[in-house]
Amino acid sequence: MNSVQPLEALLLVEMELSRIIISELGDQQVIYLREVNGDRIFPILIGIFEATTIDRRVNQEQAPQRPLTHDLLKNTIEALGGNLQDIVITNLEDHTYYAVLRVDRDGQLIEIDSRPSDAIALSIHYDPIVPIFVHESVLEQTSK
Repeated sequence: MNSVQPLEALLLVEMELSRIIISELGDQQVIYLREVNGDRIFPILIGIFEATTIDRRVNQEQAPQRPLTHDLLKNTIEALGGNLQDIVITNLEDHTYYAVLRVDRDGQLIEIDSRPSDAIALSIHYDPIVPIFVHESVLEQTSK
Protein backbone atom coordinates (compact mmCIF):
# COMPACT_ATOMS: atom_id res chain seq x y z
CA MET A 1 0.00 0.00 0.00
CA ASN A 2 1.60 3.22 -1.17
CA SER A 3 0.56 6.83 -0.88
CA VAL A 4 0.93 8.50 -4.27
CA GLN A 5 -0.20 11.55 -6.19
CA PRO A 6 -3.61 11.34 -7.91
CA LEU A 7 -3.71 10.08 -11.48
CA GLU A 8 -4.20 12.79 -14.10
CA ALA A 9 -8.00 13.16 -14.18
CA LEU A 10 -8.05 14.38 -17.79
CA LEU A 11 -6.67 11.05 -18.96
CA LEU A 12 -9.32 8.98 -17.21
CA VAL A 13 -12.47 7.81 -18.96
CA GLU A 14 -15.46 6.89 -16.79
CA MET A 15 -16.94 3.49 -17.60
CA GLU A 16 -19.91 1.47 -16.36
CA LEU A 17 -20.61 -2.22 -16.24
CA SER A 18 -22.46 -3.12 -19.41
CA ARG A 19 -22.55 -6.90 -19.71
CA ILE A 20 -21.32 -10.11 -18.09
CA ILE A 21 -20.89 -13.30 -20.08
CA ILE A 22 -20.54 -16.43 -17.98
CA SER A 23 -19.68 -19.61 -19.85
CA GLU A 24 -20.18 -22.95 -18.16
CA LEU A 25 -17.73 -24.52 -20.63
CA GLY A 26 -14.67 -22.33 -20.15
CA ASP A 27 -12.66 -20.92 -17.28
CA GLN A 28 -12.49 -17.42 -18.78
CA GLN A 29 -15.53 -15.17 -18.44
CA VAL A 30 -15.96 -11.73 -20.03
CA ILE A 31 -17.24 -8.47 -18.62
CA TYR A 32 -17.86 -5.46 -20.80
CA LEU A 33 -17.47 -1.90 -19.62
CA ARG A 34 -19.14 0.88 -21.62
CA GLU A 35 -17.97 4.49 -21.77
CA VAL A 36 -20.36 6.66 -19.73
CA ASN A 37 -20.24 9.67 -22.08
CA GLY A 38 -19.26 7.93 -25.30
CA ASP A 39 -19.50 4.85 -27.46
CA ARG A 40 -16.43 2.81 -26.58
CA ILE A 41 -16.73 -0.71 -25.17
CA PHE A 42 -13.97 -2.31 -23.09
CA PRO A 43 -13.93 -6.13 -22.66
CA ILE A 44 -11.96 -7.86 -19.89
CA LEU A 45 -11.45 -11.60 -19.43
CA ILE A 46 -11.98 -12.59 -15.80
CA GLY A 47 -12.20 -15.72 -13.68
CA ILE A 48 -15.37 -17.55 -12.73
CA PHE A 49 -15.27 -16.46 -9.06
CA GLU A 50 -15.16 -12.75 -9.91
CA ALA A 51 -17.77 -13.14 -12.68
CA THR A 52 -20.13 -14.98 -10.32
CA THR A 53 -19.64 -12.38 -7.59
CA ILE A 54 -20.35 -9.53 -10.00
CA ASP A 55 -23.35 -11.30 -11.52
CA ARG A 56 -24.81 -12.09 -8.08
CA ARG A 57 -24.58 -8.42 -7.03
CA VAL A 58 -25.92 -7.06 -10.32
CA ASN A 59 -28.91 -9.40 -10.13
CA GLN A 60 -29.40 -8.48 -6.45
CA GLU A 61 -29.37 -12.09 -5.34
CA GLN A 62 -29.38 -12.77 -1.64
CA ALA A 63 -26.02 -12.13 -0.03
CA PRO A 64 -24.18 -15.12 1.45
CA GLN A 65 -24.54 -15.64 5.21
CA ARG A 66 -20.84 -14.99 5.79
CA PRO A 67 -18.69 -12.32 4.11
CA LEU A 68 -16.86 -13.36 0.96
CA THR A 69 -13.50 -11.94 -0.13
CA HIS A 70 -14.86 -8.70 -1.62
CA ASP A 71 -17.09 -8.14 1.41
CA LEU A 72 -14.03 -8.64 3.61
CA LEU A 73 -12.02 -6.07 1.66
CA LYS A 74 -14.86 -3.53 1.78
CA ASN A 75 -15.24 -4.06 5.53
CA THR A 76 -11.47 -3.73 6.04
CA ILE A 77 -11.24 -0.45 4.10
CA GLU A 78 -14.11 0.99 6.12
CA ALA A 79 -12.83 -0.32 9.49
CA LEU A 80 -9.48 1.37 8.83
CA GLY A 81 -11.22 4.70 8.21
CA GLY A 82 -10.95 4.65 4.44
CA ASN A 83 -13.43 5.46 1.72
CA LEU A 84 -13.10 3.77 -1.68
CA GLN A 85 -13.14 6.79 -3.99
CA ASP A 86 -12.93 4.95 -7.32
CA ILE A 87 -11.08 2.27 -9.21
CA VAL A 88 -8.83 2.86 -12.19
CA ILE A 89 -7.60 0.44 -14.83
CA THR A 90 -4.21 1.99 -15.34
CA ASN A 91 -2.13 -0.07 -17.71
CA LEU A 92 -1.97 -2.88 -20.27
CA GLU A 93 1.29 -4.79 -20.38
CA ASP A 94 1.94 -8.13 -22.11
CA HIS A 95 -1.82 -8.80 -22.48
CA THR A 96 -2.36 -8.17 -18.75
CA TYR A 97 -4.43 -5.30 -17.36
CA TYR A 98 -3.46 -3.50 -14.15
CA ALA A 99 -5.69 -1.51 -11.82
CA VAL A 100 -5.63 0.39 -8.56
CA LEU A 101 -8.15 0.95 -5.80
CA ARG A 102 -8.06 4.64 -4.87
CA VAL A 103 -8.87 4.99 -1.18
CA ASP A 104 -9.31 8.32 0.56
CA ARG A 105 -8.25 8.21 4.20
CA ASP A 106 -8.30 11.46 6.12
CA GLY A 107 -7.69 13.46 2.93
CA GLN A 108 -4.78 11.29 1.81
CA LEU A 109 -5.21 9.38 -1.46
CA ILE A 110 -3.85 5.84 -1.20
CA GLU A 111 -3.57 3.69 -4.32
CA ILE A 112 -3.62 -0.08 -3.83
CA ASP A 113 -2.58 -2.45 -6.61
CA SER A 114 -5.42 -4.72 -7.74
CA ARG A 115 -6.49 -7.02 -10.52
CA PRO A 116 -9.18 -5.22 -12.56
CA SER A 117 -11.66 -8.05 -11.99
CA ASP A 118 -11.30 -7.78 -8.20
CA ALA A 119 -11.51 -3.98 -8.36
CA ILE A 120 -14.72 -4.10 -10.40
CA ALA A 121 -16.19 -6.79 -8.14
CA LEU A 122 -15.39 -4.61 -5.12
CA SER A 123 -16.87 -1.48 -6.74
CA ILE A 124 -20.31 -3.05 -7.03
CA HIS A 125 -20.34 -3.94 -3.33
CA TYR A 126 -21.05 -0.25 -2.66
CA ASP A 127 -24.32 1.62 -2.98
CA PRO A 128 -24.03 3.66 -5.08
CA ILE A 129 -21.50 1.72 -7.15
CA VAL A 130 -18.00 3.17 -6.89
CA PRO A 131 -16.96 4.87 -10.16
CA ILE A 132 -14.85 2.84 -12.59
CA PHE A 133 -12.27 4.60 -14.77
CA VAL A 134 -9.98 3.38 -17.54
CA HIS A 135 -6.87 5.33 -18.51
CA GLU A 136 -7.18 6.75 -22.03
CA SER A 137 -3.94 5.05 -23.12
CA VAL A 138 -5.39 1.63 -22.21
CA LEU A 139 -8.52 2.30 -24.25
CA GLU A 140 -6.38 3.39 -27.19
CA GLN A 141 -4.32 0.18 -27.00
CA THR A 142 -7.41 -2.05 -26.94
CA SER A 143 -9.06 -0.32 -29.90
CA LYS A 144 -6.15 -1.04 -32.26
